[in-house]
Amino acid sequence: MKIALDAMGGDFAPDAVVEGALLATKTLTDEVEIFLIGDEDQIHSLLQKHGYTGSRVKVVHASQVIGMGEHPTKALTQKPDSSIAVGYGMLATKKVDAFCSAGNTGAMLVGAVFSVKQVEGILRPALASFVPKVSGGMAIMLDVGAIADCKPEILEQFGEIGSICAQYLLDIKNPKVGLMNLGEEEGKGTMVTQPAYKLLKENKGINFIGNIEGRDLFNDKADVIVCDGFTGNVVLKLAESIYDILHEKKITDPFFDRFNYEAVGGSPILGVNGNAVIGHGVSSPTAICNMLHLANKMAETHMADKLRKYFSA
Repeated sequence: MKIALDAMGGDFAPDAVVEGALLATKTLTDEVEIFLIGDEDQIHSLLQKHGYTGSRVKVVHASQVIGMGEHPTKALTQKPDSSIAVGYGMLATKKVDAFCSAGNTGAMLVGAVFSVKQVEGILRPALASFVPKVSGGMAIMLDVGAIADCKPEILEQFGEIGSICAQYLLDIKNPKVGLMNLGEEEGKGTMVTQPAYKLLKENKGINFIGNIEGRDLFNDKADVIVCDGFTGNVVLKLAESIYDILHEKKITDPFFDRFNYEAVGGSPILGVNGNAVIGHGVSSPTAICNMLHLANKMAETHMADKLRKYFSA
């Protein structure tokens, strides 16, 4: 298994990224190789600093970096040798099985569509996140930021994409799909969620259980939570803030500790012809390590291939 990692992406790169990669070598199987992409002098210096002498971490030079505030499309066009562009190039040519970055989110999303392309039949790829349940399990929520304004047909596809992801990444058989709305009744919602409800209800390929409300987010009512990217991103950032507040007040709880972004490490881009994961901009070494584990699970389960097979049928 080969995973490419943008060594220059994130607020604390490359130090935190390299350290996270080295943490991952201790917890991933020996068959996994990590390709650090970025300034080779800086990366080699950090590897030497940490005393790494193994062969599972390799360095791929990239002379350019896309900054966090740069325009995604312009940056990818003007910086073809950036760490993100090089990483996607390796993914597109199948030199690696997955690509991760805690860098510019927009560039990662645009790069995925431009390089590995979206799966034929999928209207728009989704950015997903994992939601902890009080019972101890996890649910998947999509979208969480890729598409702020969704059409009903896109929300329907999110239900399908999320179901496949829940089956193979979370090992949930026949996952329950819920549409995030402002009421449980079928007639509730907006000009988007009302027709989306009908499409999801008529879709025989998923286990749609109807509308869910914000209070259902952390219970067992749904395994797949469907929403537009605006709503999903607000919910995601709210959960992160709850953890931060509790942490500042020195309050610890096993459930709320799972709100920490480090616990999962990243958000998968679902619906493109390759396994790609976007990490938080402030990713720590622990978050980077867990992002690599998520990417490895996506590659092991052939997530991109599963989606391609489903939508080609």
